[in-house]
Amino acid sequence: MQGFERMDRQFTDAAALAGHLVPAGSMFAFLAAHRAGVFPDADYADLFASPGVGRPSLPATQMAAVLTLQALCDYSDRETAEAVRFDVRWKVAIGVPLDDPGFDPSSLVYWRKRIAKSRRPHRVNDAVRQVIEQTGILRGRRRRAADSTIIDDAVATQDTVIQLVSAIRKVAREVPGAAERIAQACTGHDYSKPGKPKIDWDDPEAKDALVSALVNDASAVVEAFRDAELEEPAAAALALLALVAGQDVEPAEGSDGRDGRWRIARKVAEDRVISVNDPEARHTRKSQQARRDGYRAHVAADPETGIITDEKLTRAAGQENSDPAVAEEFVAAEAGGADRAGVAGTAAAQMARWTGTATRPTAPGNYARRSGMPGTRR
Repeated sequence: MQGFERMDRQFTDAAALAGHLVPAGSMFAFLAAHRAGVFPDADYADLFASPGVGRPSLPATQMAAVLTLQALCDYSDRETAEAVRFDVRWKVAIGVPLDDPGFDPSSLVYWRKRIAKSRRPHRVNDAVRQVIEQTGILRGRRRRAADSTIIDDAVATQDTVIQLVSAIRKVAREVPGAAERIAQACTGHDYSKPGKPKIDWDDPEAKDALVSALVNDASAVVEAFRDAELEEPAAAALALLALVAGQDVEPAEGSDGRDGRWRIARKVAEDRVISVNDPEARHTRKSQQARRDGYRAHVAADPETGIITDEKLTRAAGQENSDPAVAEEFVAAEAGGADRAGVAGTAAAQMARWTGTATRPTAPGNYARRSGMPGTRR
């Protein structure tokens, strides 16, 4: 169940004994004074069971502040846990006693997973972004630097045959009535079994015959349920099958496709789905030799302060996911939000003074890297 901060101060309260040592206007002083307003308990109630069920969690106001400081300082989980245990500034910022032992680094993994699985997985990002926007620190600063990097995907790349078999099996699981239809009408493979069909893979004719049978089975399944009213998971599975059935094949030599003869296309399709287990992952290249599979992470930042103003995760390939295209989106989004910026209050002014001294990218975009993406330090 949800835990809460104590309303009364303890004898060794860090803020009471050492709060004067924390520089006024720093992020640590800001969180010490305003963390309850920036990260209210009510915003995290959905992460927990009903009151009285289980042991109390670490307070949300404190853990959200810790996650924010972790992102802004670019600390690993272990470094963050050590800072909470030994750094007086962190103790003042999150409101714990000087002798507080802190927590195990795994607690950060637990909190990130709970937040990531919730209906509002970016709630910490959103709260920090709102505070930064309210400061007005970027008002009048119109220059932006945009960049991107490839994030590798752990999913295994699938060839055409594996994708067709896997996509048909997925339709059988997701679409009501599809399993029976596939068992009765589809003859290219026993779709109750995963993996590649057993054929002589060194025989080009056998391979082409298998590809033809699989494509024809896929087309028959798509046609059978074309007009069916399906829920989202079932409709997505059927659409994925239709995409997979057409992206890698072309009519066999001497065929126009209407006689049911197909072969694997000689040219790789643009924006090719590389795995039915992660349909959004894509191939891309950093060079002719270095091919990567995964996604592209984009950021925009103010070059003077280093504050990251926007972020987006896209497919790794495609013109619409290129740096110029996404940069245009960032500019348009920022222009649209300029009129909605609020007037900074006392707390926001403190935040502005702190962000104005930033010399490195400091924004909620860093927090996204802590949610289990490849390359995250623990």
